[in-house]
Amino acid sequence: MQRQSLGLWTKLFYGFGSVAFGVKDNGFAFFLLLYYNQVLGLPEAYVGVGILIALLVDATVDPLVGYVSDHFRSPWGRRHPFMYAAALPVAVAYYFLWSPPAFASQSGLFAYFVALAVLVRVLISFYEIPSVSLVPELTDKYDERTSILSYRYFFGWWGGLTMSVLAYVVFLTPDAAHPIGVLNPLGYRRYGLASAVLMAVAILISAIGTHPYIPRLRVPAVVQRHGLRAMAAELRQTLNNRSFLGLFGSAIFGGMAVGLTAALTLYFNTYYWELSSAQMSVLVMLNFVSAAIAFAVAPGLSVRFGKKRAAITTSVIGLVLAPLGVILRVCGIFPANGSPWLLPILAVLNTALVTFFIITSILVASMLADVVEDNEVGTGRRSEGVFFAAYAFVEKAVSGIGIFASTVLLRLIGFPHGAQPGAVDSAVVRNLGLAYTPTIMVLYAIAIACLSTYRISRATHEANLQRLGRAAAQ
Repeated sequence: MQRQSLGLWTKLFYGFGSVAFGVKDNGFAFFLLLYYNQVLGLPEAYVGVGILIALLVDATVDPLVGYVSDHFRSPWGRRHPFMYAAALPVAVAYYFLWSPPAFASQSGLFAYFVALAVLVRVLISFYEIPSVSLVPELTDKYDERTSILSYRYFFGWWGGLTMSVLAYVVFLTPDAAHPIGVLNPLGYRRYGLASAVLMAVAILISAIGTHPYIPRLRVPAVVQRHGLRAMAAELRQTLNNRSFLGLFGSAIFGGMAVGLTAALTLYFNTYYWELSSAQMSVLVMLNFVSAAIAFAVAPGLSVRFGKKRAAITTSVIGLVLAPLGVILRVCGIFPANGSPWLLPILAVLNTALVTFFIITSILVASMLADVVEDNEVGTGRRSEGVFFAAYAFVEKAVSGIGIFASTVLLRLIGFPHGAQPGAVDSAVVRNLGLAYTPTIMVLYAIAIACLSTYRISRATHEANLQRLGRAAAQ
């Protein structure tokens, strides 16, 4: 039977926890490569390999966390024990990632970097996977799932963006020894401390706020199968759902595109567009607008057009917008660096692109939630954790490939170490745009094609609920 609609406070408490993931994600995506490469002097190849190792380890852990949380039993339910346990450890690990001791060799710094990056990613998974798995348990409703996920993405983006703005405006500020703010090592240490505190607070507030709903969460029947072979067999059967495979394929190529874009964003803003820290902070602050628009619009698109149609449409628009600035620059019809028109045009393009990206992410996550009942009809099992963990697995793994590819690209075009804005050879800067544009367009196009194979509509979902309701009544 469908459950009562969720109240506003439930959505707020649930969504606020994603601040922790947003802070971590923004830090890894936009600052980590530049910090360890340009500030600490670790070669970009080392940083790329380190990030790739951390992502692959994390991606391997995710399905195990999802499987264990699906089968976990406690007075606090399946998910909340993991959420509570992750709060303090992930905060401590994140702080030390940005406060490395002095090492006499690059190998020592590399080992420290890999160890802390792995630890942070694994620990945040122990919160993130159980937390996102709550969505199908909190509500069966087709459109309400999009609504609650809108809160999740809203707070995730606002949390990450808030720390990014603080990083540019408060922490990564120039001083006498570091005229370029983003190259100031002390700023990264302060950023790490503030981020760690915020992450712990967000996780605990979300866990405590949703704690009263534990009695209404689903408690699947106890499964008697044991051992790694039985677990692997169950995972294979569960993940063989056709609609999930479509989302899975989309995540593979979309994740590579996201990883590549995220790793190169700061490089483009600093060296391609030659923006100052203040100008970069403007672009980041406008993402608040993007997140707010997506939060307001995504549920309505789900109601009016259905999730699949809406997600494909917003993805196509994003595909067009993503490389548009670079294409116009290559064609010679974009404002020159330093022009008063440069920042406003970049602001419009970036705000629109991020808006459509967030809307697509909300809709796809809601589509993934509907796979739970679709699979339950065929297997008799509820596997929320497995599905969300598997999706996160491929997103993270291939995102790491995308980030690693960015370091390869930087090396192939001969991007210099310790580069100063305006001092990089114009041919190198131009090649950065020429290499990035076709790569990103192909990756996003394949991701959209995979998304089109998803087959669960509103009618399909309602039929699945009815079949499960009849089965439960027998």
